[in-house]
Amino acid sequence: MALPELFKQELKARSDISDIVSSYVNLKRRGKNLVGLCPFHNEKTPSFHVYPENGSFYCFGCNTGGDVISFVERIENLDYIEAVRFLAQRAGLAVPEDGVDDSLLKLKTRILEINRESARFFYRTLTTAEGKAGLDYLRRRGMDPQTIKRFGLGYSPESGFGLMNHLKSLGYGQSEILGSDMGRLSRNGNLYDRYRGRVMFPIFDLRGNVVAFGGRILTDEKPKYINTADTPVYHKSSGLFAMNLAKDSGSRQLILAEGYMDVIALHRAGFSNAIASLGTSLTAEQANIMRRYADEAVICYDSDEAGQRATQRAIPILKNAGLGVRVITVPGNKDPDEFMRANGEDGPVRFRALLEGSGNDVEYRLGKVRGKYRLDTEDGRVKYLQEAVEVIGLIEDRIARDVYAGKLSQETDVSKEAILTMAARAAQKQANSRKREELRSQQRVATLESRVNPEKTQHGKAALAEENVIAYLFDHPDRAAVLREKIPPEKFVTGWNRRVYEAILGKTIHGAVSLGDFSEELTKDELSELTRIIVQHRDAPPGWVDIEKSIGVILTDISNMKDVSNDQLKEYFKDLKAQKMGEMKHGHTAG
Repeated sequence: MALPELFKQELKARSDISDIVSSYVNLKRRGKNLVGLCPFHNEKTPSFHVYPENGSFYCFGCNTGGDVISFVERIENLDYIEAVRFLAQRAGLAVPEDGVDDSLLKLKTRILEINRESARFFYRTLTTAEGKAGLDYLRRRGMDPQTIKRFGLGYSPESGFGLMNHLKSLGYGQSEILGSDMGRLSRNGNLYDRYRGRVMFPIFDLRGNVVAFGGRILTDEKPKYINTADTPVYHKSSGLFAMNLAKDSGSRQLILAEGYMDVIALHRAGFSNAIASLGTSLTAEQANIMRRYADEAVICYDSDEAGQRATQRAIPILKNAGLGVRVITVPGNKDPDEFMRANGEDGPVRFRALLEGSGNDVEYRLGKVRGKYRLDTEDGRVKYLQEAVEVIGLIEDRIARDVYAGKLSQETDVSKEAILTMAARAAQKQANSRKREELRSQQRVATLESRVNPEKTQHGKAALAEENVIAYLFDHPDRAAVLREKIPPEKFVTGWNRRVYEAILGKTIHGAVSLGDFSEELTKDELSELTRIIVQHRDAPPGWVDIEKSIGVILTDISNMKDVSNDQLKEYFKDLKAQKMGEMKHGHTAG
């Protein structure tokens, strides 16, 4: 059963999409709209648009779009009802509960309970005979009782059934336990513990719920770490270890380490703003979460080759999220945990010095390139210069680019002007690479369009005409009766457009329609496709003359139009837009 219409209208009125999106994405004003780097895919050129006028967002790079509710669904990894509750709490509204399908919410609640009980079970096991190996390990690593409690560390017994027996005694069913990934099924169909003989690290979300675990084996068995798979309450692409603590550190700086023990060692040393990306390569989702709580990220990965490669990958992701980036290279090829233990009481002071002396991302990259070559040889200077100008070419600020070109000139005895010229060429090369990526993104968008409306590939021109009618109806709900008479839904050629058209017609009885009206009946991909249709008609909205032409196309036998190419469709749309812009320029209006 749908939520009451009056409640949805009040929720939308109190949930300004600009305010909500700007708490996750660094937005810049562009005319009436706002633009930023998409939080849902990694990009270097902003293609994510927010339209305050109709409360929608759309990314032209990955075809993700919708209203404020669907944005919260995606960015917070919530289902529809949870996103409504999230916004309602923010707006000070009570959600009507009668008739709401909350089956998924109930499952998530049960999984969170299972995770909480599992964390308590592992923590208690540390003080038993079964947990002695785990407690001994933590003590060897310098963990005191306060630290163990603060991070909720524990141990999973080797028996393989201890946790399962405990959870079943509390009344949790097999499907719930499997859904939490705390248990697995044997070939005989019996539940057994997912984690056995491992030191356990609970992972908390920003609200303090235990959403997942990492487990470290104490033997030489592989893999050393295993982690909870994606569940209804956890997606590793957005999880950050200790972010629940770091967000309250009072600092607008985050230290990004590589592992659980590194983060714990830094917290023990007084750096409570340390976090880790849970053993996975840093994602755009994680970087955008970090941006909500920080202005600067300091990368402190391991000093080995793998750690340095991870650093190189993380830098552009963090910068694209709008974060300033600095890099710490821990001396002696040590990780932060090893560094603290090696320096004893002086560890925190020495690390503070490393932190304060850390260079920005440009200095780090230039340093890594410099370290590969001998600058006292001509061949070394040439190779260094060839790679270094690519780093300088990435610098958008002209003053900063000029400064680094000057430093490079002094190092290599090559004129600053020549270096700037080479950097400009490198920048152009990188821009061409971005254009190729944008083309690939457009191809992905086309793939999504065909997945949502597969008949579009066979009935291209008719489908485009249908989209014109849908866009017009969306902006002119008062013409619904006329449109229904001239082009009833059953006359639409493609099934998906027909369903959307009929849905909009049905909702016009309430007056104006919005994307939020479709959040419950369209999938996220379908809502993105509807948003695309609306957004692409914003600059040149079809008038009534255009709609009459479109209706003619739909009603015409289109059997000879099945082979219309995507390029032809784009040209058709381009011509229509140019025609409308010409009409607007000369003051003509239609219908």
